[in-house]
Amino acid sequence: TGLAARVLAGCTTGAVAVACAQPTDVVKVRFQANGAMPDSARRYSGTVDAYRTIAREEGVRGLWRGTLPNIARNAIVNCGELVTYDLIKDALLRAQLMTDNLPCHFVAAFGAGFCATLVASPVDVVKTRYMNAGPGQYRNVLSCLLALLMQDGLAGFYKGFVPSFLRLGSWNVVMFISYEQLQRAAVLARPAQS
Repeated sequence: TGLAARVLAGCTTGAVAVACAQPTDVVKVRFQANGAMPDSARRYSGTVDAYRTIAREEGVRGLWRGTLPNIARNAIVNCGELVTYDLIKDALLRAQLMTDNLPCHFVAAFGAGFCATLVASPVDVVKTRYMNAGPGQYRNVLSCLLALLMQDGLAGFYKGFVPSFLRLGSWNVVMFISYEQLQRAAVLARPAQS
């Protein structure tokens, strides 16, 4: 499969996932911020209450707040993971540095997690800040991005890089190693063709 097809597949799957799960992501982000507040200042008593409160106070559109940056983030993460995994694995095999086995899959997956975090972190930071913003705090995603840039400079786009990398890196290792092992088991389970 060519690079363009891989990139398109990563972008498409990222966009479709967001289209299905955006309200869940908004509630997760808001609920996490809510948990960091003192008990007296918390806005939501639970997950279902967060859905109700957001819908009541901001309308159904509030549950879809930040959809475009989230689509961008997911498309970037998926491309970063899927494309770089294949590229790293192919490069390791072509250079004969490793064979197509568990250590090779681990190295490629770990590298894919790092690349995905590196390219997605700026979009992730802006997306989270925008979703967490109070009504009227930012006119749109671009005003949020510019405010972050003015306040924190370029380094602001990489806030939380290490925890994000630990999350994405470990996710990629589990996902790709599992995928490779399942793929291998499926090949072995096929009856021999004569």
